[in-house]
Amino acid sequence: MDESLETVLVQFDDDSGIGTLTMNRPDALNALNGQLRDDIIAGLELLEEENADADGVALRAVVLEGAGEKAFCAGADIGGFADESAGDSSARSHYEVIRDFPAPVIAKIDGYCLGGGLETALACDFRLASEGSTFGFPEVNLGILPGAGGIQYVEKLAGPAVAKELAMTGEHISAERAGEEGIVTHVYADDEFGDEVDAFVTDLAGQAPLAIQGIKKSATMAVQTGLEEGLAYDRQLFEGLLETEDHAEGAAAFAEDREPEFEGK
Repeated sequence: MDESLETVLVQFDDDSGIGTLTMNRPDALNALNGQLRDDIIAGLELLEEENADADGVALRAVVLEGAGEKAFCAGADIGGFADESAGDSSARSHYEVIRDFPAPVIAKIDGYCLGGGLETALACDFRLASEGSTFGFPEVNLGILPGAGGIQYVEKLAGPAVAKELAMTGEHISAERAGEEGIVTHVYADDEFGDEVDAFVTDLAGQAPLAIQGIKKSATMAVQTGLEEGLAYDRQLFEGLLETEDHAEGAAAFAEDREPEFEGK
């Protein structure tokens, strides 16, 4: 698949099961406007349709990136703040769709990752950054705060002091510090960035997809509930996975000392 929406490019590789969404507003540093938000959702829906006619799980992982050489996403268009608070309040935001998407979503961050762009990355399962990237919440300079949960996400990843520092000062931090604080999953040298991200995503896409989906659900549950409820939920997921063909294949491959061939069934 190779589709072009107004502000997002959508690609899907049948062999690897990896989908790629490219936010395509490079002249605006891929800043979020209403169209881009809608196209991210539409792009994810297009990718999820790959599973509809598949024998098992076709879509194994999604990479979200920004076009151009300067930014993943530099935040919202200034006029875009009104877009976020207007319209149907019952509609799901692109942040929620990313967060709840069944396959893992990987933010490939190269350049500016600010404001709503950082919140978009924080909604993803993994954040992989080039060493030259920068991160921050500049909203305070406009007399507002990060409105899509940025403070909440950073507080859980790096603690309240770091969350308050980023949101209160509006200053940018380096990829190195973002990695040290746990905001970014991995930081790679600029000249190795593309290859390292490809290796990470390819490895992820090669794992048993139903197990990966279950792990994502478990991790989400862990931050939303208490330990006992989380343990019961994990047990339920575990017992369901024991009945899958992927589990049987994994066990057989282990016994036969070979690489498993998972199909998402």
